[in-house]
Amino acid sequence: MNRLTPEQSFQILQFYFENNGSVRNTYRTLRPFYRRQNRPSEQLIRLTMERFRTTFTLIDNSHPQRRRTVRTEEAIATVERSIEEDPNESIRHRAQELDLCPSTLWKILRKDLGLRAYKIQLVQELKPNDHQARRRFIEWAQNEIAVVPDFHKRILFSDEAHFWLNGYVNKQNCRIWSEANPQVSVQKN
Repeated sequence: MNRLTPEQSFQILQFYFENNGSVRNTYRTLRPFYRRQNRPSEQLIRLTMERFRTTFTLIDNSHPQRRRTVRTEEAIATVERSIEEDPNESIRHRAQELDLCPSTLWKILRKDLGLRAYKIQLVQELKPNDHQARRRFIEWAQNEIAVVPDFHKRILFSDEAHFWLNGYVNKQNCRIWSEANPQVSVQKN
């Protein structure tokens, strides 16, 4: 049992003085009032009495609100400069570069700077001959639909993003940190 209510602290104080300042006898006197696992330890009784002697109060104020040690104004400003330099860098790389925990960096980006991660839209690079090839495909598809009305149900289009021919691209890891969607598209051949 770690934290005591003011009533429990007062009960300990009362029994302590009734037992002539004996911690052991106070501990024994508390047995009928608490279950075995829930009973204040002798050490807790001793600490409660010590707190009363030094501060003249039974309320435990030794746990003030935690200070923010990592999400400081300086850290937020550093992250903001880093985002301005390169908004495309991943959370893990940026955290390593700034010597921050990834979860702390994430909180700074979202809560303090109000930024969101946006996916880059990957589009196929169009070359001069591609327009003619598209036109041929459309004409062919229209002819097939005229012959077989449910032809369009037999075509499967997918959006895969693993390219290794001209540099490695993984669409799941491509993010831009910004307040508004930048509508960025990258052409890949």
